[in-house]
Parts: sequence; structure tokens; C-alpha cells
Amino acid sequence: MQKIHAKEVLTPKGWQADVTVSIGADGRIAGIEAGCAPDAQGVDLLLPAPVNLHSHAFQRAMAGLTETRGPDPRDSFWTWRRLMYRFLDRLTPDQVEAIAAQVFMEMLESGYGAVAEFHYLHHGPDGQPYDDLGEMAGRIAAAAQATGIGLTLLPVLYMHGGCDGRALAGGQRRFGNDFNQFARLHEMSGGLVRSGPPDFALGLAPHSLRAVDRDALREAVTLSGDGVIHMHLAEQVAEVEEVEAAWGARPVRWLLDNHLVTDRWCLIHCTQMTLEETAALAATGAVAGLCPITESNLGDGIFNGTDYAAAGGRFGVGSDSNVHIALFEELCTLDYSQRLRDRSRAAMAVPGRSSGRVLFDAAAQGGAQAAGRNSGRIVAGAWADLVAVSTDNDRVCGRRGDTALDTLIFAGQGRQSICDVWSAGRHVVREGRHVARDRVSARFRGVIAELGQDI
Repeated sequence: MQKIHAKEVLTPKGWQADVTVSIGADGRIAGIEAGCAPDAQGVDLLLPAPVNLHSHAFQRAMAGLTETRGPDPRDSFWTWRRLMYRFLDRLTPDQVEAIAAQVFMEMLESGYGAVAEFHYLHHGPDGQPYDDLGEMAGRIAAAAQATGIGLTLLPVLYMHGGCDGRALAGGQRRFGNDFNQFARLHEMSGGLVRSGPPDFALGLAPHSLRAVDRDALREAVTLSGDGVIHMHLAEQVAEVEEVEAAWGARPVRWLLDNHLVTDRWCLIHCTQMTLEETAALAATGAVAGLCPITESNLGDGIFNGTDYAAAGGRFGVGSDSNVHIALFEELCTLDYSQRLRDRSRAAMAVPGRSSGRVLFDAAAQGGAQAAGRNSGRIVAGAWADLVAVSTDNDRVCGRRGDTALDTLIFAGQGRQSICDVWSAGRHVVREGRHVARDRVSARFRGVIAELGQDI
């Protein structure tokens, strides 16, 4: 039994002082006792560690390599995507595992307790499956086990290069499966999850309306059983136009009209929604999976955050391309995007809860829902996904409650105050460093040297 005594804890009942949280041998929170004297490891502030709800781990190795512009002044998401496909030609299974381990370690150090890995890098560079169809999924699971992060594995169905059904080409070939092959991959991924730690889970991800057809999407929803379903939706203007021309409706409207979207769904990005679509999506109980740093980096657009939240919409955050893995900065970037668009301040705040509190609560609860993970709340029976923060420093300055959260999110130095992180009771970050940092980062640096600096 591990015990943590905190000067202040964020619970579903609000902030509580002098709390001891007990963690059972099964990795779950065994008990919470308020108003007690310190008799365990002491921390200043204890928070639920959110789930990073959207990640493409392999793209971490590209960070910093796509920030120049060629002779075409219209550089966009689509030129970035072509560079990404060229990069894919080089990656081996060993390299992908090393990159994923680095990514998962950085997530834990930034305060995430688990990840929903949107995994679509399935095959070899020529598009041919490995002898083990689940080779790459196994590498993701191995990296998660090596770093101790909680994992919801989301094998991705990717069939076409666009709504016209054109064949996959270039780097895309590594993603592709027909539905029968994907069903076998999904089954193998389930075996990997069952052989891992008890907090590992399996979901399913049709990549997007551009990459699957109507029949396959319907079959994928059936195949998912009671697991979570993730899908990219309405990220780019060109995507919206292509779907509308081919399928007769904008992406969000088409999905809501043709599928029963429930709280099992997580729709990623949704940066191109009308106000009507925003309200309709909020009413489903699904999670909007927001990736504000990546969306800023790629120039995707601004999510209708204030309208969506006002309509009761649920959301969480993820690091997507992993160009910069920083939980508090994701939340700050989301809020700042709303302020810039509307020329407002404290855009996401509501009476009785500050901007930081609203953002953090949503990320913790929405991320857990999107991952199908019993976490995001410090309550007995939930997985012990916890992040401890030092407040006795010149960054947080002893602040408490919502003001402490606001300082962590908006004052720019929140990550430096993270001292400990637990994922399902695994104490993986101590004094701000992952317990396997030296080994994991050395392997990652070796892979980057092998790949070189040009794509």
C-alpha cells in the first residue's frame, strides 16, 4: 500500500486540505482521508493525471524538421503531410519502439497519466505487412510497458487516399488495410492489450471520412463492440469541401445524420464546424479531442470552444504530432485561441470556476472518457493516475486552489513544478524525472542520429 499526503487535493467535491490518498497493490485508489496529519510521502498539490487522448507517437522524431518553407508560398497542412510520408520510408520497428518510448516518457513527465495511441503505422515501407501483422502494434505496447504509461491502443482503419476511393500511395501504403485484414489486426491488438498491465485497454479508430467508405465505417463501429471509437473529423477546409462534394454533407453533419454518436466516440480536431454542428455534437455526449499545439503548428484553425462548452460539450486534449508535449501549454493554447478570436479574456472561465479549473477539469474527465479508462478523478476505485506539483517555489509562489491551477497553466512554467507522477499506481516520475529517462533518451538519440536531419 502506497500512501501520499497532500496539503491540497483536487477531488470531485472540490479542493480539500490535508488529505492522504492510499494506493492499493492493484494500482487503484484504495482510500481518501481528509483532515489527517502527515504520515506518508508528502506533496504540496495532488491532481488527477489526465489522459493524452490523441497521439501519433512516431511523429515525435520529426519535431523541428518541417518549419522551413519551400518556393511555394502556400505551405500548409498538406505540404507537411507530404513531408511526413517521405519520413515514413525510413522507420523500422526498432526505431518506432524507441521513438514511442521517448514520447511516452515525455508525456508522463509533463503530467499525463495515460495515452490513447491513434496507431496507423502498421506495415513495412513498401506497404507489405510484416510476418507478424501486429508487429508495430506490439512495439507501441512494449514502449508503453517500458515507460509505465497507461495505454488505450487504437488500431486505425485506413483504406483509401481520398473520398474518391483512390489507392494509397507513397508513405500512405504503410497505413493501409482492407476491412478483413484490419479485423485480424484489431483482434491481435486485443491480445496485446490483454497480455499487458490490467489498465491497458483496446479501442478502434476509423481514420477519417476521407480514408474509409460508408460500408467499412459501419462494420468498424460494429467491430468496436463496447470499446471507444476515435476518428479525425473536420480538421481542414479542404477536407470539409471534399467530404461535402462526395458524401453530400459536411463531415460533422454527415456523421451525426448517419451514425448514432454516443459517449463512446471521440472526434478529433473538429476545427471546421458551423455553430449548428457545434451544438449538435455537444448534445451527443461524445468527446471532442482537441490538440491545440498541433492545430496551431499545422494551421488547422480554431475550435469553437466557448460555444461548445456553453452547450455542455465534453472535451479533452492530446499531443497529436508530438511536436511539443506539454499538458499545461495545451490547455493554455486552447484558451488563448478563444481569446484571440473573440478579443476577450478568461474565455473558458465560468462563475465559481476559473479558466484553469474549467480547462483542467474538462481535460481530466474528457480524456478518461475518451480512453475508456476509469481515471480523471481522485476517488476510491479509480486508477491511481496522479500528478504531484510543488507549490513552494518562485513559480507557483504558494498559491492554492484554482489560483494555483491558473498559475500552472498560464504563467508558463507549470511543467517545472511537476515532481511526481503515478500511472495506475506505478510511480514513474520522481523529482521531475522519469525513472528510466537516461536509458530511454539514449536510445532515442541513437535513432535520431540514424535517421539524420533531412526529410
